[in-house]
Amino acid sequence: MDIVRSQGRNSGRVRRAAYLVAALVVVGGATVGVARLKPAAPTVEASTLWPDTVKRGSMIRQVRGPGTLVPEDLRWVSAPSQGRIDRVLVQPGTTVAPDTILLELSNPQLEQEVQEATLKLQAATAALANVRMQLQIDALQQRAAAAAIDADYQKARMQAEVNDALAARQLVSDLVRRQAQLEVEQMSLRRSLAEEQLASRTDAGAAQIAVQQSAVEQARALAALKTHQRDELRVRAGIAGVLQTVAVDVGQQVAAGMNLARVANPGRLKAEIKIAETQARDIVVGQPASIDTRNGVVGGHVMRIDPSVQSGTRTVDVALDDVLPRGAVPDLSVDGTIELERLEQVLFMGRPAFGHDQSRVSLFKLEPGGAYATRVPVMLGRTSVNTVEVLEGLAEGDRVILSDMSAWDGVERIRLE
Repeated sequence: MDIVRSQGRNSGRVRRAAYLVAALVVVGGATVGVARLKPAAPTVEASTLWPDTVKRGSMIRQVRGPGTLVPEDLRWVSAPSQGRIDRVLVQPGTTVAPDTILLELSNPQLEQEVQEATLKLQAATAALANVRMQLQIDALQQRAAAAAIDADYQKARMQAEVNDALAARQLVSDLVRRQAQLEVEQMSLRRSLAEEQLASRTDAGAAQIAVQQSAVEQARALAALKTHQRDELRVRAGIAGVLQTVAVDVGQQVAAGMNLARVANPGRLKAEIKIAETQARDIVVGQPASIDTRNGVVGGHVMRIDPSVQSGTRTVDVALDDVLPRGAVPDLSVDGTIELERLEQVLFMGRPAFGHDQSRVSLFKLEPGGAYATRVPVMLGRTSVNTVEVLEGLAEGDRVILSDMSAWDGVERIRLE
């Protein structure tokens, strides 16, 4: 009897095992290959991006900021004293001269003070005239008394001479002669005293006149002051220019020193530019600048830098060297650009959306062909308004994306379409 062998059954098992091993090898190899594949790059529409090319050459560092045109000759006209606005004679926009009357004020109390000061001056002047007249009368009386004493002296001297002659002939006694001499000596002393009194009276009169004259000058100064204050109630421009604003209305009560109107010289304007405090540290006086009035660009230079910071900006005054275009008026909004320095033979590109000077950023660099872009680290140097110096990470001719790519922060490579 023949026995059936199991060779065919074993060979089938071996074959299936071989197929299984082969399948496992294929699946494992595919798995490893898939694992080694890079993840698919996200697609970004190229038209929404802002690319730029890295260049080498001259780079001008600039800062820019908004500002306004401000008159260099500006005058606020203030109220000279308390009063009420009676009339507004000139409207804003009118060309005025220094003596042009802008407003008229009234102050009844000041009018009364002017009258009182005038009366005091008249009284002091009259008192001075009275003192002079009285001194003149006293001087005449004093001179008359001195003249009488001098006449008595002359008579006594003559009588003494007669007595001396008679005594020499022994016609009068020696006692009479001596009495006559004594009378001469007494009259001489009285005459000297009268002359001294006349001189001292003259000096005393001059002192009295000086005192009264001082009172007159004081009253005259007060009257002049009050009159000047009254005249200043007719408020004048003070400088030649254009009346910009009138800050009060007819009938309004104003205090002394209150601003009433503003006059500016439109022919002499400067630009006040607001520069971010982080960008203003390199600005120095004398640097060239350009002012865009939106009706032309005017050249100028930095004339002053505000030492303080307000609302995150510093004010830079720019003197205008060129002629202003038509329509340039005070308070006109402008844009100012200040040239800080010129860098020669440096690597630079457009300024990216993020990144400040001396900082390290990551940018997408376009690969050859422009279909893909890969993230690369870049070291930035000095910055300008629209450009930035490249220190590391890029070479001349590289194209990079400057747009805001924060949406792809976790992606190292993108595809452009």
